[in-house]
Amino acid sequence: MSKYLPLWPDSASTMSGQVDALYIYLLLVAGVMTTLIFIAVTVLAIKYRRKPGVEAHQIEGSTILEITWSIIPFGIMLTFFIWGAVIYFQERTPPADSTEVYVVAKQWMWKIEHMEGQREINELHVPTGQDVKLIMTSQDVIHSFFVPAFRIKQDVLPGRYTTLWFKATKPGVYHLFCAEYCGTMHSGMGGSIVVMEPQEYAQWMAGSSSPPLQETGQQVFSSLGCSTCHRTDVQGRGPNLTGIYNKPVLLEDGRTVVADENYVRESILNPTAKIVSGFKPVMPTFQGIVSEEQLNALVAYVKSLSQPPSPGTAGLQGQPSAPPGQPTNAQVQ
Repeated sequence: MSKYLPLWPDSASTMSGQVDALYIYLLLVAGVMTTLIFIAVTVLAIKYRRKPGVEAHQIEGSTILEITWSIIPFGIMLTFFIWGAVIYFQERTPPADSTEVYVVAKQWMWKIEHMEGQREINELHVPTGQDVKLIMTSQDVIHSFFVPAFRIKQDVLPGRYTTLWFKATKPGVYHLFCAEYCGTMHSGMGGSIVVMEPQEYAQWMAGSSSPPLQETGQQVFSSLGCSTCHRTDVQGRGPNLTGIYNKPVLLEDGRTVVADENYVRESILNPTAKIVSGFKPVMPTFQGIVSEEQLNALVAYVKSLSQPPSPGTAGLQGQPSAPPGQPTNAQVQ
């Protein structure tokens, strides 16, 4: 019977079991509460029904009873919040060693870019047992990345990045939906998550002839002339970008911000929004000049400058970054 009328979608991620358990708990508590209320209503209606020849009299309330039926249900409902908050923070905190994948949503498709250079449309290939972090943005309107088998859903917004992560547990092909009405072809904006065994995934990934995303970003970086200002010495008109990713940045107005993906993105498209201390707002905007795919590549390149260089890999070599917790005068501007 469950084959033809399943109560739950496929469960294929490390988080899906926890989400299912929370929903089962919600249903059980709701069922028990509803049953108790109906029993109480039925019993009281029969016991205190109007009887011929019996005069009704006032029944005073009980403070102890009122406190009891307020505190106990409150405590039970509070468990919903606590359990849900734990799952929420787990789903919104990707492990540090997650494999990163960039996603661009547009009417009406999903464009996928792997860090290794592989590109896909309406499909995402991932291996089992690997944490995967999705860095997502929209090219036009609000979309929503929804994979029922993984129990994950995240809005994808224009003008900024949102993130989502999962770890697939079972090989197979799972549906990807857009869960936010995005236009006339919204119902057709679907796709597939293809979960493969690690060896099979490695073979699939080896079939790509595209350069890694950070190399594409380095090419875009050079072609736009960014390297003439963002030098590795103190002579550049813009800050040195080496080692800035995920580090605190001191701004001209005295604020300190963290140089995450959204900060790098904003600094490319709207460079005067946050001016770094010690530098002038001389960088032009690249809004409308770079595509979303080029922007993803640029962000990936800037992030790579904070990673230890591997043998044979070209990249900017620059001044050491500030000690942990200390702001650094660096910005993509």
